[in-house]
Amino acid sequence: MLINRKEVEQIAVLANLSVSEADIDAIANSLDSVVEMINHINEVNTDNIKPMANPMDAVQRLRADVVTETSNKDKLLSMANHADEDYYLVPTVVE
Repeated sequence: MLINRKEVEQIAVLANLSVSEADIDAIANSLDSVVEMINHINEVNTDNIKPMANPMDAVQRLRADVVTETSNKDKLLSMANHADEDYYLVPTVVE
């Protein structure tokens, strides 16, 4: 086993988790299988593999900051039953 009971208890303390004694062995086995999978992935030869594109390397295409739509505020407020300057007036729903 790569992960033992003592390490599971230490991880539980660091993570501020309450782990029962009965669950420690099951958790250790689960963590052990995760570590084994990671070790298996690390064994794969990636010498001739080209790295994937990194989105952080891409350049953002920007458009000009030009107003394309005008405000319809006055027209929309004029259609409201009750409005006060810039706001719609609605009935109170909380007593």
